[in-house]
Amino acid sequence: MREYLLVLFCTAAVTYLLTGPVRKFAILAGAMPPVRARDVHREPTPRLGGIAMFGGLCAGVLVASQLDNLSKAFVEGSDIRALLSGAGIMWILGVLDDKWGVDALVKLGGQMIAAGVMVWQGVTVISLPLPGYGAVAVGPTQGMVISVALVVIMVNAVNFIDGLDGLAAGMVCIAAGAFFLYSYRLWYGYTITAAAPAVLFSALLIGMCLGFLPHNLHPARIFMGDSGSMMLGLMLAVSAISITGRVDPDLLTDRTESLAVTVHTLVPVYIPLLLPLTVIALPLADLLLAVVRRTWAGKSPFAADKQHLHHRLLEVGHSHSRAVLIMYFWAALIAFGTVAFSVTDTGRTVVLTIAGFCLLGIVVLLIPRFRPHAPQAVQAFVPPRYRRAGADTGQQPATVGTEAGEQAAEQAAEPTGAKAGTKPAKKAAAAAGRAGGRAEERAAGEEVPGAAPAMAELSAKDKELLGRLGTGASAVGGHGRGRGSRES
Repeated sequence: MREYLLVLFCTAAVTYLLTGPVRKFAILAGAMPPVRARDVHREPTPRLGGIAMFGGLCAGVLVASQLDNLSKAFVEGSDIRALLSGAGIMWILGVLDDKWGVDALVKLGGQMIAAGVMVWQGVTVISLPLPGYGAVAVGPTQGMVISVALVVIMVNAVNFIDGLDGLAAGMVCIAAGAFFLYSYRLWYGYTITAAAPAVLFSALLIGMCLGFLPHNLHPARIFMGDSGSMMLGLMLAVSAISITGRVDPDLLTDRTESLAVTVHTLVPVYIPLLLPLTVIALPLADLLLAVVRRTWAGKSPFAADKQHLHHRLLEVGHSHSRAVLIMYFWAALIAFGTVAFSVTDTGRTVVLTIAGFCLLGIVVLLIPRFRPHAPQAVQAFVPPRYRRAGADTGQQPATVGTEAGEQAAEQAAEPTGAKAGTKPAKKAAAAAGRAGGRAEERAAGEEVPGAAPAMAELSAKDKELLGRLGTGASAVGGHGRGRGSRES
């Protein structure tokens, strides 16, 4: 465990330290696309955060190769080399998309190429453990199709949820934590060496996310972009493939001496996609809903919109940070609930606990729907959302301008003569409107709270011009006389 934690902290530290320089590089390189209609941020923000995450990945792998126990994984299998090659292809594709933009079909083809490279190096599903049948071997073609499909689904699911500050990195970190606990239990608790690569991949993934999150939390200083989100999705898929089909149920049966205990232990693995799909249940649901929604509307499944789950949370009334925390909560509940069900023998207790947390999550989810009104006596001391409509809180809104002032401004702004429509005339007209409105308020005994005298707000040129024009009425008369004299 100490070696895995060392790899995790080194990966996180390198990712954190690299993110600052990468942000400056992204600004200089112009990787700051303009704000789109579907974006929730208001200012252009640099991308290419995946560069720092890839640097952290390489540093973590380098540290792991120098440790006694973890270095065996580099010799006994090709999973780590396959991970680096597939992640490198995905990272390059993402960098190109963050800087210049890549067509959706081209990205899909690149994702399949990255998955194919890993399958060619041995990262593939070789058997499917099914309840009542044991391990069912699959052919090379079937294993390749399942592995490539799992990689593409994971990559796009993570890419789809990368819409709020810190959302994708946090949810992938939660999913990687669930994978780490489950795979470490198989490796350390049952001495199954086939689960060792999945433990290392999960530790690397957690470190990358933890190192990047301080820079990506709201308000984000940098986005991971497709160079980061697609790489995270690929690593999550590799961790799932390393567990799915790599663990032989017969080995667990030999160690537990009970088929029933083996079945219970392998609940997340008996259905090949159960564990990877539960840890990203929310991103996957968002992906499926987006495909159905866009296809039903006659659009491309890859056409971007503003109807994702996190967008809907903002529409309900949640703040940016609360929407992210709600997504974190549900992701952790589903992922760790699945892992807990495979660990404990009291499944009923786990189900009741999960049901209780679900009820709590629903209450938090519906908080913006409730608008309790405070009593009349405390109306002035509560936020506006809790005040009754039309309630007298002792604060009268300041009135800046009246109907007479507006009429005077309109009359002063009429085109009269050669100087009509010039900037000084417009400024004088606006000043006359403000002065007329405030004069009428003072005449009615309604002073604007905290308002200064009208002339005090004007510059010297405005005062001189206003002195020549007078009020709105005299300005109209003066301009009328000027017109008459010129016509005569």
